[in-house]
Amino acid sequence: MTLSIVFSKPGKNVAEALGRPYIKVRIWRKAGAGLSAGPSGAGLSSASSGEGRAVYDAELFTEKQSFRRTFTEAELSAFKQEHAGKTFRAVVERTEVAEITTLANKRGEARTFSRPLKSPAPPSFASGADRKKKYIIEENVPVPFLVRLGVMTKEGKVVSQKYDKFRQINRFLEYIADILDELTARATDGRGFTPDRPLRIIDFGCGKSYLTFAVYYFLHCLRGIDVDITGLDLKADVIADCQKLAGESGYGNLRFQVGDIAAYSDTEQPDLVITLHACDTATDYALDWAVRQGAAAILSVPCCQHELNACLQDKGSFPDSSPFASLARHGIIRERLAALATDAIRAELLEQAGYRVQVMEFIDMSHTPKNLLVRAVKKREADIRGADGQKTASRSQEREAALREALGLSYSSVTFPGCRR
Repeated sequence: MTLSIVFSKPGKNVAEALGRPYIKVRIWRKAGAGLSAGPSGAGLSSASSGEGRAVYDAELFTEKQSFRRTFTEAELSAFKQEHAGKTFRAVVERTEVAEITTLANKRGEARTFSRPLKSPAPPSFASGADRKKKYIIEENVPVPFLVRLGVMTKEGKVVSQKYDKFRQINRFLEYIADILDELTARATDGRGFTPDRPLRIIDFGCGKSYLTFAVYYFLHCLRGIDVDITGLDLKADVIADCQKLAGESGYGNLRFQVGDIAAYSDTEQPDLVITLHACDTATDYALDWAVRQGAAAILSVPCCQHELNACLQDKGSFPDSSPFASLARHGIIRERLAALATDAIRAELLEQAGYRVQVMEFIDMSHTPKNLLVRAVKKREADIRGADGQKTASRSQEREAALREALGLSYSSVTFPGCRR
């Protein structure tokens, strides 16, 4: 059984075969997959995991990015068969008892060597000792703005009480890294951003701006991308502190403004609009502005969806025959129902506006219940106007209408006109 496997030395066809110009792929068995002793001490075998369950994690690297995915046993077997010695000319696989190396020359001639391990033993999956988590912003490397914001010490050590914030920051940067290629292709035809045409980002409701600073640091300082980032918030004292920190950090193209999302105006079309924990309808104002301005991508973590909850409360109890009767009886459950329904409607509205929408977990539920992130990436106009695009929008409208009807909601609640095509 494969414990880990590394693919390297990519061939010329790697982008065609895998969709991106990967230079290395690392795959390792999940901590929860486990191992169990084989019959009569015949070694180790995989614990019962089910054919369809993903038991491997993977990280796929390009020159400047990394992407993550999972594999089932069958998927990993098929991936090895298709790419070992072909798409990648060097492959090193580790099992419980041996290290197996496959090498191929430029003519495609492959040879496989197997070396038995001196002390066959399973890795300690439970402790995660086989692999240390690698973050975009690394630990033990001091980052000035994180030091100033109290997330790191001057030596670069993450403050224990701020570790969840550190993980949240890195998780958010991964979501941006995943769409960088699309943003570059849409804005510059793949040529790359320049001082005359920077990557334009608006962060609505930026607050203390942990993530705003992190986005600037990641894109400009780590990736060398020309950016122009604006943070907007209602609190003048917070904005003043953020602007001071940006100046002290030398972040010349990171600006902060006091302002209301509903009244914000800018003549430049944004590439990316961020709205994190903008309370209640502030999220809808931000989404509406982003859609009206034709933003290429939107990252939104909604918060405090009071509007729909109030509508459900004002509506009174559902009849016992309603599938929502039990969900509406208790305040805390009704609040969560309202939050999920609100985000579902927002996702449908964005899809109707021509965006490819994903709703994902931002951070683990143990850290905060406000853990959903809506990522929307604008489709090309031809795809929006085409038959498939129109069919997708029509189905989305049907789903939205059915949900509103079931909950007894009017179209005046949870809506942003910019998403109506």
